[in-house]
Amino acid sequence: MKEKIRLYIEENKEELFKTIQDVVRIKSVVGNEQEMQLYMKKKYEELNLILHEIEPKYEKVSAHEAFIDSGIPFEDRKNIIGIHKGVSKGKSLTIHGHVDVVSPEPYSNWTMDPWSGDIIGNKLYGRGSADMKAGLISNWFALKTLIDLGYPIAGDVQLHSVIEEEAGGGGGALACLEEGFVTDGYISTEPHNLNMTICHGGIMYFRVYVKGRTAHAGLAHEGINAISKMMKILSALDELSEWRAKNVKFDLFEKGSGQSVHLNLGVLKAGDWVSTVPGEAILEGRIGFIPGETREEIKQLVQDTIMKSVLGDEWMDKNPPVIEWFGWSTEPWYQDPENPFVKLFNENAEDVIGHKVIMVGRAGGNDARFTQYYGKQGLCFGPIGENMHGPDECVHLDSVVEVTNVLANYIIKWSES
Repeated sequence: MKEKIRLYIEENKEELFKTIQDVVRIKSVVGNEQEMQLYMKKKYEELNLILHEIEPKYEKVSAHEAFIDSGIPFEDRKNIIGIHKGVSKGKSLTIHGHVDVVSPEPYSNWTMDPWSGDIIGNKLYGRGSADMKAGLISNWFALKTLIDLGYPIAGDVQLHSVIEEEAGGGGGALACLEEGFVTDGYISTEPHNLNMTICHGGIMYFRVYVKGRTAHAGLAHEGINAISKMMKILSALDELSEWRAKNVKFDLFEKGSGQSVHLNLGVLKAGDWVSTVPGEAILEGRIGFIPGETREEIKQLVQDTIMKSVLGDEWMDKNPPVIEWFGWSTEPWYQDPENPFVKLFNENAEDVIGHKVIMVGRAGGNDARFTQYYGKQGLCFGPIGENMHGPDECVHLDSVVEVTNVLANYIIKWSES
C-alpha cells in the first residue's frame, strides 16, 4: 500500500496544491472563518463523510479549566467535522487543522499579495499557507487517497476543521472535544518542519496598569509621569526574561524552539498628547514556562518581580501597579515519547520519508494540548513553513506531499494496531 499511496499522491498532487491555493485565497482572519468553513464542508461532502457542524456553547466550554476566552462571540461560527466510519473495530483517529489565520497587516511589509496563493518554485505563498491551511488540506487529501484507492480502513477517522486556534482554541478544538468527538489518537498538522512535536510550554498573558498624575508639560514638575514609573517595571521584567532564558531549560524545547522560555513585552500604551504628562501607562506581556512549573508559581513570580521593582518609590507605594491576567492561560503539555501512539507514528514517518524524524517541543501553543484533559494521546506533525505570522509566509510543497504520505500510511497502521 505504501507505494500505491505514494503513486496516487504524486499523480494527483496538482489537485492538492490547487486546493491549498483555494483556501489561502479565503480571508479567514480569526473571527471571520465561516466562508472557509463552508468550503471545508463541501470538501468533506465530496468524500461522503458523516458531517457535524459544531457551534460552540459558551456556557459549556467556559467551564473547562483549559478554556481561553477570545472575546469573540460564537454565534454563526461553526466547527466542521467529517467522519469516515471504519469497517471494523479498529482504533479511531482525529486529524485536526484550524482555518483561522492572523491578520497580514501591515500589507506594506509583503512583497506580494498575502491572499494570492502564488506558487514560485517549490513554495506556495500567502497568509495561512503554512499556519495551517496546507496541513488542513493534507488531512483531507490523505483520507481522500485511501478512499479513492478503496482501502478498507479499520477504525473511524475524524477530520476536524476548527476555528480560533490563534485565539486559544476555546471555541474550536476544545468545543469539539467537549461535544464528545474524542478518538483514540489525535494529530494536528501544524507546520513543524517534518519534526514531531510532543510537548509545548505553558503560556499566560498579563497586563500591568501604572497610574500617574497629568499636568501641562510646562508644569511637568507638578505631575507624575506614568511612563517613567512604568520603566522601572519594564526593566525588572527584562532582567527576569534574561535570567530565565539562561537558567530555565527543557531539552525538547531547546531542540524545537532554540530557547525554552520567553517573556515577551508586546504592548506598551501611554499618553495622548506630547505636551501633557501621561497619567496612565499600560504594559502587556506574555510569559512562557516549562513542564514542572505551574501557572500559580509563574503568576507569583511575575507579581513579585513587579512589586519589588517599585519598592521605595513614594508615589508607587501609595499608588501600586495593578496586575491583570487575561487571554491565554494554559499549563504546559507533555506527551510521553514512549507512548505507543507516538512510537508508532515516529516509526511510520521515518519509514515513509526515509530519514530520521526528530521529537521536539515548542515554546508556542497548539490545539493538541487539549488531549491531555481527555486521557488521550496527541502529537503535531506538519510541513516546512517560513515566516508564520510574518510577511511573505509560505509553505514548501514537497514537504506537503510528504506529510500527506505519512498521514495516509499512519491511518492504516494506527487503525490496525
